[in-house]
Amino acid sequence: MKLVELLVLKQDIDRVLKYIGDKGCFQFYSKLPDSIEDDSLENLSDEELIAQKIEKIKSSLECTEYVYRILLWIPKDICDSSSEEMSAITENRIAVRVFEPFEIPDVINGKEKVPVKIHHNKFVRSFERMVFSFGSPLYGTVDPTPFVAVFFTLLFGMMFGDLGQGLVFLLIGILMSKKVIKAGGWNKFSAIFIAIGISSSLMGLLTGEFFSNETLLEPFAKWVTGFFGKPHAPILKVMYTPGGSLKAMFGLFGVAVAFGFIINSIGFIINIINNFRLRKIDKALFGKNGLSGAVFFWYVIALVLRIVIFKHTPRIYDFIILGVSLFFAAFAEPFENLINKKHPVLENGFGTYLISSVVEVIEVFSGMLSNTISFVRVGAFALSHAVLDYMIVILTELVGGELTIPGILILILGNAIIILLEGMIVAIQSIRLQYYEFFSKFFNETGKEFKPYKWR
Repeated sequence: MKLVELLVLKQDIDRVLKYIGDKGCFQFYSKLPDSIEDDSLENLSDEELIAQKIEKIKSSLECTEYVYRILLWIPKDICDSSSEEMSAITENRIAVRVFEPFEIPDVINGKEKVPVKIHHNKFVRSFERMVFSFGSPLYGTVDPTPFVAVFFTLLFGMMFGDLGQGLVFLLIGILMSKKVIKAGGWNKFSAIFIAIGISSSLMGLLTGEFFSNETLLEPFAKWVTGFFGKPHAPILKVMYTPGGSLKAMFGLFGVAVAFGFIINSIGFIINIINNFRLRKIDKALFGKNGLSGAVFFWYVIALVLRIVIFKHTPRIYDFIILGVSLFFAAFAEPFENLINKKHPVLENGFGTYLISSVVEVIEVFSGMLSNTISFVRVGAFALSHAVLDYMIVILTELVGGELTIPGILILILGNAIIILLEGMIVAIQSIRLQYYEFFSKFFNETGKEFKPYKWR
């Protein structure tokens, strides 16, 4: 993003402003008066509407007797071409000056935020609203949208495993992308439906579910598992059956927690990178979401795994690493102030610092524990989905089987309810896990979304 200062002669100002509105790719540096978007202008013709808006914009601009001054945020990739086009329409009677974002005093001192415009492929672009509904990333920081796209897709598939139901989402997404299904603004989310349809279908293949039926995919499961030993179905057993082992079910919870560990770790890494980019060295190194907090989190997980798997007995160096990393994570204030050369180092005195740090220790423990354990719900929803499928099977057997008319009706109605209601609940849970567990690591301050000015 670049800030462009335009000095435009009064005789050319109407043409330049019309170009800005027609192009629809620029954002005014200063907020325009709300009256520019007055609803009373809606009944005018397009030409009259544009003329009225141009007059209102002109009244908000700085000007002298001969010249208007316009400040515009312009995306970097079109800055040069746009400047040339504006020079052409004014026959070179325009002065253009381009600034890099961090050359602007208001940006340096934090009074003005640089608008953020991100470019993605069609798949990732479908998830942009999910990010911007929470808040815009700060300019110059890591864009979390690609991570959100991958995590949401995988989480949804893990919690909603059914080949048939997944194919329904996939079909809906394809029809929405081809405009066969016209759902207004929802059509731009067609790639999300395609993605969750594929992930749900793949999980359904593993769990052996096809529209709640557990036998149709058995030949496929036995064919696949036969390559690795004794054939069995399904490939991945979710539900516990009498006489069976609980290992598979608890294994699912373990995978969910492991996936949560990966998501939390990436959140830590993004926060550290962001703060280094923003030159906030104190926040990058110290605090519960800085490098010290990350080291504590990673070492606790590594130590637990070593104890459980390798029967490791904790040594003195384990406690030293945990103690040092926890100390810098919870008792960060004086070290942050030293880096920032702020005095006094303990702003509110030692007593207040000690009490707040003890509270911070508790928060570090409880926060990291809850952030990790929270992902158990992924396994719980996967299990509940399997239970709902099982209930539909039981109901069809009670009315005479799947090939009877009542059985077919129960299958159709039951699967429709699961797709609509549970699909919505699982989607909400997938978003929630990212908002509270992932975003909380690095989304401490929101930026400003790039919103170009357009006539319509």
